[in-house]
Amino acid sequence: MNINFNNINKKKIAAWAVHGFTSLGAVFGFLAIIAILNNDAVGAFLWLGLALLVDGIDGTLAREINVSKQTPNIDGIILDSVIDYLNYVIIPSLMIYWFQMVPIGFELIMPSAIFLVSLYTFANLKMKTEDYYFRGFPAVWNIVVLYFFILGTSGYINIAVITVCIILTFVPIKFIHPLRVKELRNLNICFIILWSATTVKLVITPSSKLFMIDSVIIFILWILTSIYFAIICWGRSIKKNKIE
Repeated sequence: MNINFNNINKKKIAAWAVHGFTSLGAVFGFLAIIAILNNDAVGAFLWLGLALLVDGIDGTLAREINVSKQTPNIDGIILDSVIDYLNYVIIPSLMIYWFQMVPIGFELIMPSAIFLVSLYTFANLKMKTEDYYFRGFPAVWNIVVLYFFILGTSGYINIAVITVCIILTFVPIKFIHPLRVKELRNLNICFIILWSATTVKLVITPSSKLFMIDSVIIFILWILTSIYFAIICWGRSIKKNKIE
């Protein structure tokens, strides 16, 4: 049987391929859960890192191919949101509980609070500003838990940080999306690459070796990149903008 490749809608195939790529985030999330149940925090963070990479790339691919036109029956935004809620909310909450990142007595309270508040975040139609910043804390609990792990903060400090993030969910402070914000985009991309590389190195480095000179340098770079993004968010938040 001869197949006429000219009749194949390549754009539609590409659109489905993008949806498939997006769906890999759910698979990586599942593998992260397995790692958690095996008490492998490092493995869980690495799988979540891959999921974060997919989430950072798939939107650009989807816009380039115009998936909403090629696959009108599939809502890519809903697909992305479902996967994000898994990887950004459910799995980090499980890590807080499983790895006892908060004191006894709070191991159910704090994850439950994260669940409830994050539902508001994902349902908020004004979560993103016109200049592609997030309005309020964008429920990136995977990043919060990552900092708990690398910094080795105490349970009570973790409770305080979680509480502040919950409050910031309802405060119109701006949080940067490094890949979509046009302002200083190239510089932001450089910093997010540096942050990602140093993060992976710190996650896989045993705590006993964190004080070795090379690890200290990497840790300092990681802190500096974190400060950079904090300054960007704070500076953009205090600027007087037009009403959005």
